[in-house]
Amino acid sequence: MDPMLAFDAVLFPADDRPPHLVALMTSPLSMPISNPPEPFRCGRVPHPEMYMDYIAEGLGPRSWRFKVVEQLEGMNKKFPSPYIVFYPTVSRDGMPFPANKCAREVQGRCFNEANAWRGNIILAKYRDLDYSAMMDASMADFPILKNWLSTNIGP
Repeated sequence: MDPMLAFDAVLFPADDRPPHLVALMTSPLSMPISNPPEPFRCGRVPHPEMYMDYIAEGLGPRSWRFKVVEQLEGMNKKFPSPYIVFYPTVSRDGMPFPANKCAREVQGRCFNEANAWRGNIILAKYRDLDYSAMMDASMADFPILKNWLSTNIGP
């Protein structure tokens, strides 16, 4: 297995930059995990922390969490190619991450500071509902992700 592989993912920056594609690096799992959580089922460890400002360094996957995006509100079927949203949880100085301005703009009047998405958010795409492989996202995925963010509060 290749030591490091990159997949295109969508970055929703916390600052005033617009959403854009980034190369989400992944490394192979060092040892098999029984019943692995979704991001690791493909046998790789994603490294969204590379794009998370103010995140604690050296913690790897312990410095972020994720949410699975399998369908939009009101849908009867799941996406054939689901997404995973990665968000930071451990800052380097112990302070809360800033509210994500992209998510704030998308949520509009429904935005609630107490339940805000915080820090840079990275959205990765997976090939199937078993999360057996990552695949490149594109800006064509942006409307789906924007719709999901508009109806889902932060963690």
